[in-house]
Amino acid sequence: MVRHLAATFAAMTLFAWPAAAQIQMVVNFAAGGPTDIVGRMMQNELSAALGQPVVVRNVAGAGGTIGTAEAARARPDGQTILLSPVGPIAIQPHFRPGLGYGLQNFAAICQVADSPVVMMTPKASGLRMVADVVARARRDGEGFPFASTGAGSIPHISNVAFMRLAGITMNHIPYRGSGEVMLAFQQGQVQLFTDQTLLIRQYDLHPIAFLTERRNPDFPNVPTMREQGYDLVYTIWSGLYAPAGTPEPVLARLEGACARTMRHPDVVAGMTRVAQPILYRNRADFAAFSQSESEKFRALITAAGLRSAE
Repeated sequence: MVRHLAATFAAMTLFAWPAAAQIQMVVNFAAGGPTDIVGRMMQNELSAALGQPVVVRNVAGAGGTIGTAEAARARPDGQTILLSPVGPIAIQPHFRPGLGYGLQNFAAICQVADSPVVMMTPKASGLRMVADVVARARRDGEGFPFASTGAGSIPHISNVAFMRLAGITMNHIPYRGSGEVMLAFQQGQVQLFTDQTLLIRQYDLHPIAFLTERRNPDFPNVPTMREQGYDLVYTIWSGLYAPAGTPEPVLARLEGACARTMRHPDVVAGMTRVAQPILYRNRADFAAFSQSESEKFRALITAAGLRSAE
């Protein structure tokens, strides 16, 4: 027992960070979007829990895969962590072969959130219900655009599923993040987007339908997709990962800091304010969940014959 404790202490000493070392949290979408907002909500308390500065760095593009690939290549020393939603981790590696990374290139740290997904539009669009979207798409065909945060993201996959159920065609326009989509909304380039709930109030948008099992209590007058005739249920979960090969003591320290962060009253209040429901999973549970989700989307993509060009 003494020998085991000595070995554990030696490992923790060997892999301890320098006191002033800066930890880089790679956020794989652009500033202003939901993932970025969650990262910045966590930043201060995570820094306090680790006793080291945590710096958010946005590395956006290609549906979050550019930042994810960069994080996968980082040294596994605890100096780089990744905050990612489901798409770049569990969907994109199956949707776009040849990315150069997969779930096996990461070690799970913790899950932090699970956000409902909503179809939304600018208030001036005239689109109020799913039936309006279907009518507009049948009228305009591929001239009717919908936005996503990249091919293979939940905002994309959910609309592909919707088009197939509705028997319609729309023009897919990918952006680097939700912030860019909001700018495109303002400029009239697109009128339809499916993403996380926090954007509704942040940008004064009209919610058309929630892709949830039941109505959202914050928007009780907005029906679900199921209520409007389309059996579509999606959420966007997000969590922290480290590059594969990161030493066990480092992962344990990051996991502990994440658990403390997600329990902190300021973080809880902030996540509630921006409509990001906290769902914490520890390292072991999140690793198993990530693997399960990856397999689920692999099967879905294979069965549906989805291609990265869609």
